[in-house]
Amino acid sequence: QVQLVESGGGLVQAGGSLRLSCAASERTFSIYGMAWFRQAPGKEREFAAAINWSGGTAYYADSVKGRFTISRDNAKNTVYLQMNSLKPEDTAVYYCAATSYRRTWTVSAESEYTAWGQGTQVTVSS
Repeated sequence: QVQLVESGGGLVQAGGSLRLSCAASERTFSIYGMAWFRQAPGKEREFAAAINWSGGTAYYADSVKGRFTISRDNAKNTVYLQMNSLKPEDTAVYYCAATSYRRTWTVSAESEYTAWGQGTQVTVSS
């Protein structure tokens, strides 16, 4: 089972930027896709972005499209989430997740993912 470790969270003012990283503990040949989810205080966890590990196709929630960019570095077994133009409503714990190969992949469904990181806090002040 691959293990995921997130980093890069912190406190930033509205309009600022942060880059989150998620490192996989082993070679990523078994990973089909990776994603970022987030959970704000008092709310359910929600999908933010996902990326196909081999082809690099990216998917975004409407709430982050145009502001967040997901990318991966195959050599470093790492996926990134570049977050620009941050808003107070982006405040949440951000989780990295990974899925193995599947015939169809519903990127926004938590049930698709078999490995999760511990989460990293992002706080955006107004």
